[in-house]
This record gives sequence, C-alpha cells and structure tokens, in this order.
Amino acid sequence: MSVREEFDDWATSGKDRGMEDRHWHTAKHVLARMPVEDGDAVLDLGTGSGYALRALRERGIGRGYGLDGAPEMTRNARSYTDDDAIGFLVGDFDDLPLADDSLDHIFSMEAFYYAADPHTTLQEVRRVLKSGGTFYCAVNFFEESESTHAWQENISIEMTLWSRAQYREAFREAGLYVAEQDAVPDRVIEIPDATAFPTEGYETREAMVDRYRTWGTLLTVGVAP
Repeated sequence: MSVREEFDDWATSGKDRGMEDRHWHTAKHVLARMPVEDGDAVLDLGTGSGYALRALRERGIGRGYGLDGAPEMTRNARSYTDDDAIGFLVGDFDDLPLADDSLDHIFSMEAFYYAADPHTTLQEVRRVLKSGGTFYCAVNFFEESESTHAWQENISIEMTLWSRAQYREAFREAGLYVAEQDAVPDRVIEIPDATAFPTEGYETREAMVDRYRTWGTLLTVGVAP
C-alpha cells in the first residue's frame, strides 16, 4: 500500500482527528519554540488535519501551506478551517511544489519518517528555505525510543528508523546547520502504578516511562545558512 492509500484510509475513517489529539501533547511545545514572526510563510510537512497551521496563524504567520501525500487528508484539513491565509497541497516530500528560498520556516510532526527518500526530502527542505529559515522536525519513531519500533509491524509503509546522530548527520549533509536537538517529553499521558502492568502495549511501567517521559518526541532543528 502506498503512503497516499494508507493515509486516505486514515482520513476517511476519522483517524486524522485522533492523530491531532495525540500529537498535540508534544507538538504544542515544539510549535511554541518556533521563532515565527508576523507575516512569515510556513510549510507544515505532512499536515494531517492542519492543526499546526491553525495554531501558528494565531501567532501571526502571514501564510501557511499544509502539504500531505493523501488527498483525503488535505480535503479534511480544508474543511476544518475557513482561513484564506492557509492553503493545502497534495504532493510528495521529495518534490516540494514550492519555489526556491520561499519559506521562513518548515514544521513537521510525526511525518518525516514516511518520506520515500529522506535525504532527498532534506535537500528539498534546504532548497525552499530562505537563508536563516528553520526546519523543526519532530518524530516519535526513532532508534533510541525502542518501544516505538513495533509500529512498523502495524503499517504497510516502510518507515525510516534513524538515531539521533543519524538525524544530525543527514541534516548537515543536506546543508542545514543543526541548531538544536532535544527530547520533548509527553507529560499529559498518565502512567499507571506498576501494579497495573502489563497493560495493552506495555509489559512494564519502565517501558512506558521510557516511551513518554525519557524519549517522548525527538526534535531536531535545522537552520538554512
């Protein structure tokens, strides 16, 4: 199954709203760090329901583009906003339909690892960013977060499993300075007492703590020179 088919199914079944609810726990902290200014142009790469752009518009960005590989996702996202300053595009991560040096910032939450060729995606990110522009790349599926590795078994798309060091190296190879890398914990998810384990998805309380508090969301920030 292709990325488009997989996430069209998710959108049709209403999973886009569920993704928004789960991702917001850490995405809101990542978005708060972005140095956006009034009038900035921002791309949300793998936009899903478009929640990130709606939040950034409240902070004054001038134009938001939400790109997703699934037409049904973008169709849903359009229905969730009547803001003319936000537009949604169907496209591929490795061929962004935007001009060189046209964006101030790019945000991506839980989507980058679906890129067919992540190195090409990073080159495209570098191409469309203005000098000094930033790429805030947030993922939960990465090498150090061992409890997330099983996700691949439940999705037909091949996912990129990089370590923290591999993210830094790939950003630099694409011509982006790595300004920051951080683990953003999810403090909203409640972790039961040890006597409640095993639970669905976790054998031990330690494994759940590792997933949500120790590693949470990996944030890598790249800056275009």
